[in-house]
Amino acid sequence: MAPVPPGIRFLTNFNREQWYKAFTFILTFLLYTSFHLSRKPISIVKSELHKNCSSELQTTGRGRLLQTEMDCGWKPFDKSNYKQLLGALDYSFLCAYAVGMYLSGIIGERLPIRLYLTFGMVTSGLFTCLFGLGHIFNIHSLGFYIFTQVANGLVQTTGWPSVVTCIGNWFGKGKRGLIMGVWNSHTSVGNILGSLIAGCWVSSNWGLSFIIPGVIITVMGLVCFFFLIERESMLRSTDTHRGDGFCFQSKNWTGLNGHKDTHLQFKKGKGQMYDTELLLPRDGVCVDGAGVCVPMQQLVVVKSETEPSPISFFGALHIPGVVEFSLCLLFAKLVSYTFLFWLPLYITKAAHLDAKRAGDLSTLFDVGGIIGGILAGVISDRLAKRASTCAVMLLLAAPTLYGFSMISELGLGPTVAMLLVCGGLVNGPYALITTAVSADLGTHKSLKGNARALSTVTAIIDGTGSVGAALGPLLAGLLSAHGWEHVFYMLMTADFFALLLLLRLVMKEMKTRQSRPGTTVE
Repeated sequence: MAPVPPGIRFLTNFNREQWYKAFTFILTFLLYTSFHLSRKPISIVKSELHKNCSSELQTTGRGRLLQTEMDCGWKPFDKSNYKQLLGALDYSFLCAYAVGMYLSGIIGERLPIRLYLTFGMVTSGLFTCLFGLGHIFNIHSLGFYIFTQVANGLVQTTGWPSVVTCIGNWFGKGKRGLIMGVWNSHTSVGNILGSLIAGCWVSSNWGLSFIIPGVIITVMGLVCFFFLIERESMLRSTDTHRGDGFCFQSKNWTGLNGHKDTHLQFKKGKGQMYDTELLLPRDGVCVDGAGVCVPMQQLVVVKSETEPSPISFFGALHIPGVVEFSLCLLFAKLVSYTFLFWLPLYITKAAHLDAKRAGDLSTLFDVGGIIGGILAGVISDRLAKRASTCAVMLLLAAPTLYGFSMISELGLGPTVAMLLVCGGLVNGPYALITTAVSADLGTHKSLKGNARALSTVTAIIDGTGSVGAALGPLLAGLLSAHGWEHVFYMLMTADFFALLLLLRLVMKEMKTRQSRPGTTVE
């Protein structure tokens, strides 16, 4: 007999639970990748909404002046205040996202994650496409673009609390930093794919730079509806519904010994979601030759304890470490999102590249972010010190940002190297706080096993971070008018404040030298 291929032997080593975990890991990864993929086009299209035509005006002469002004951008972003208007687009999206995030976690804990996430993804796809249709239908109203950004920001808040809750339900605290560090690379992967997709049409038809990502996130929303499994207990419930040895084939059976409600409860799958089981004997008899197997004794239904109620907003704030990490993320996300929305335009101005090449080059920052996020997770697992890991990376990030501002004008080679380093040091703490730290705090020992707090805690931390994400691009738009060096001073100051907010937790971790991974936040 021929030996079993090694690939098949490898696959058979995993049980069904491990396969479902892998499936959920990959699916949630792809779902949130599509979220970031749909956010990225605005940063790529900025340089097309306002083109740098000053050099063109000098070379073409006065005879081409009127025509060149018409070619210099898309109204109303073709005026001298274009940086403020582009900053307003970022600010409107991120402000709506920050406000909506605080509500999203609370709502998400009270609705099925699968349906809530599907709704958010489909509507986000529609609003992303709507922005791109502004180019196709020649819309030049600032209010139209502000509206689509606000609406999109609100519906995109459904994503993060939902996927973090889902992945937290499936994976325990063991090696959580590594698992979520790898998983959180969806942020950078989405940014990279969004840049590449938007760059394909940015110079020819920038409307498609929004429409294609909008279609992608809509399709992924439908995939979420059909395939997302929110928690492992749902699979056990499915097994219980299949009968496990009991086969109810007759639609007319009304129960035995007067227990009709019990049968209907089992038949319709009600009350079986939380480890509820029917204690039935394995021996039964067939009644009336109808092929219906029924027990000969009374049915007993054993129900588990009532489901824990969702935690309140202020209750989540009292979990130790939530306030410190939330405020730290405010400044860390300010830096990260400033790069997300303004890096391509900065490269265009500093390195004198066109929109497509600048967009492609900016993806190196996200490549560095993938490496930084994984390293932060591995190191924090190894040392069992989440806050200390973030603090060291923040400490190194500030001088690196200053170096990038100096080196980026010296040529392509140094710029590539500094983009990778900056991406790792800036996105490392951001990734660790929004994933492993949020999951640790959402399952904190003070909650006494109430896992329903995870969505609210995640929303509070990311919502506070989103305030910084809104402020960063806005301040960048205002400060860049006086020189890009002021933007980098602002980013270094934000890193310093993020580090300062973690000092208490770092000192606490230093006193606890021997801690298990996942128990660092107490």
